[in-house]
Amino acid sequence: MMNAYIRFMKEPLISILTPFKNTASFLPECIESILNQSYTNWELLIIDDNSTDSSYEIVTRYAAIEPRIKCLKNDGHGILNALRLAFQNSNGPYITRMDSDDIMSLQKLELMLNDLQTYGKSHIALGLVKYFSAAGIGDGYSKYEKWLNNLTKSGINYSEIYKECVIPSPCWMIHRDDLITCDAFNPNNYPEDYDLTFRFYKHNMHCIPSQHVLHKWRDYNTRASRIDSNYAENHFLELKMRYFIELHFDATRPLTIWGAGQKGKTIAKILKEKEIPFYWICDNPKKIGKHIYDIRLYNFEFLNQLQEPQCIVSVANEMSQLEISNYFKSQNMHSMKDFFFFC
Repeated sequence: MMNAYIRFMKEPLISILTPFKNTASFLPECIESILNQSYTNWELLIIDDNSTDSSYEIVTRYAAIEPRIKCLKNDGHGILNALRLAFQNSNGPYITRMDSDDIMSLQKLELMLNDLQTYGKSHIALGLVKYFSAAGIGDGYSKYEKWLNNLTKSGINYSEIYKECVIPSPCWMIHRDDLITCDAFNPNNYPEDYDLTFRFYKHNMHCIPSQHVLHKWRDYNTRASRIDSNYAENHFLELKMRYFIELHFDATRPLTIWGAGQKGKTIAKILKEKEIPFYWICDNPKKIGKHIYDIRLYNFEFLNQLQEPQCIVSVANEMSQLEISNYFKSQNMHSMKDFFFFC
């Protein structure tokens, strides 16, 4: 018994940060999955973000009998305020997030901690994810799950960071000091998970490959990412463009947009607002030679006339993306240096 106690005391504390709002139907399953973790030295900072259902009562009943659960009320509004409050009240040298409507795999905390202890600081522990839903998972989410997991298996998540968020918000763990280096949850930018992912990338936090499904991600019609305006597509493009300009844009090289669909037009608007000059190319014969926002559209082969161009690709079709990638390779252009897929 004494040996078990000594072993427990030597195990580092993991702080789990979990905002919740009106997830009464899912909270018991979420909390039970945390209580059942193979790794036991954790604290759950679970923050009520102004719930109007029975969520708060459910959590306080758990907290009354489990001292590792600390339930607090958000002193503001929104997930970022809730995350800041949770982080401010946390004590662990290791930090992870959890969503109140999801489920942890049994060894999630143990395996992530093992990875961080093996690789050391300036690393992020990740895991594979599995979507589930009472109504079934749509094709879009299935593709996202497969794409995301393929990146995580090799730890090459950042290689496609401008397509979608490449680190799932409830499935990472990091050293507290590293999270502080990345400014934690202080920037008031949405989507907050994508913004934090870009800051992980900016501060060179290396992704640790994983082969294990560690998180079960629930989808349902009233999920925040489906209904909250902070997660609308225009916010994603604005965020991508802000970090592209900061991290990759080279003003000494001609910039081009490839594609004149809705995303291409939004990117063009952002560049015009920032007074950043660019060329616009496409392979749609109906648009070539025409003007949009007073910018002429050229055939994609116009790239050959430019000296060391950088190209933002806004074409979503997978077959077209493959053809575009092959074209760039034929021009000796390199991903994440010369060209960037934004969808």
